[in-house]
Amino acid sequence: MALAIRPLDVSTWSDFAGLAEDHHGVWDGCWCLGFHEEGRPHGYTPEQRRALKETRVREGRAHAALVFDGEPCIGWCQFGPTEELPRIKHQRAYRDGLRQLPDWRITCFFVGRTHRQRGVADAALAGAWAEVARLGGGTSRATPRTRTAARCRDRFSTTALWRCSSATASHPADGSASTDGLSAGAPDVQGTTKRIIAGA
Repeated sequence: MALAIRPLDVSTWSDFAGLAEDHHGVWDGCWCLGFHEEGRPHGYTPEQRRALKETRVREGRAHAALVFDGEPCIGWCQFGPTEELPRIKHQRAYRDGLRQLPDWRITCFFVGRTHRQRGVADAALAGAWAEVARLGGGTSRATPRTRTAARCRDRFSTTALWRCSSATASHPADGSASTDGLSAGAPDVQGTTKRIIAGA
């Protein structure tokens, strides 16, 4: 399976939207809006969330690395400047001892039901880091939603993020490990910071 990465923008919005629509807006109509300022649960209908997300994309205020298997978009990794994604989980623990906020955040993954357990999340994460480098580089921080490997295995969208947060190699999600190859040690909820060089 040869995968291609493209950034989420006006030209790829329909691809992103098509995958989301095939999965009922993802997470009961979240539309990957949950980590944005207006993304609180139950604040908007799924239709309104779709419109808000599209507006962000058209204004350049939403970022993701989309994964394609030929024509269809099959998954993504959401990332963005810290101020673009303020609604992260575990806020108090995340900020405890943190001297400086990162330039970028990696917040969520989604993989279409027909392509799970095939390395798509790993490709999406690598694509997100490449996009951060293309956009100027800086520090990027990922935080797991769960602290136990057992729970993480049940959440297909978080396995690559778990590995990103718990790995010590410079490229923890380079595709060399399967999505079940999780680190034995639970990562801290503060996550892991990675420095990305512009253009690297």
